[in-house]
Amino acid sequence: MTNLEPIDCCDLLCAHEDVVEAVRRAMPDEDTLYDLTELFHVFSDSTRMRILYALFSAELCVCDIATLLGLTQSAVSHQLRLLKSARLVKARREGKTVFYALADDHVKTIINQGLDHVKE
Repeated sequence: MTNLEPIDCCDLLCAHEDVVEAVRRAMPDEDTLYDLTELFHVFSDSTRMRILYALFSAELCVCDIATLLGLTQSAVSHQLRLLKSARLVKARREGKTVFYALADDHVKTIINQGLDHVKE
């Protein structure tokens, strides 16, 4: 048994065609919605969120992130590969060391807005 509130429904089955059509025109296409779903899927892992949040403050290498979060370098590398393929982080090589940073300010904005939402 769940404690979900019942959903309010219309008493009269009558779609408002003008509103429905306006919303239909404003909606992104299926491919875009799929890509958006995949983006949010990447955010659905707490390890990836911890890595992204760590990169708010500084550019870090795999060793730095592993030490900071108490993870193995292998685990961090795996998550960074996913984050990089989702274009959420970028890499910069300096000699034999690869440093990671947030790809752009959008990543920080998405996370900050999510934090604001969960803190309300």
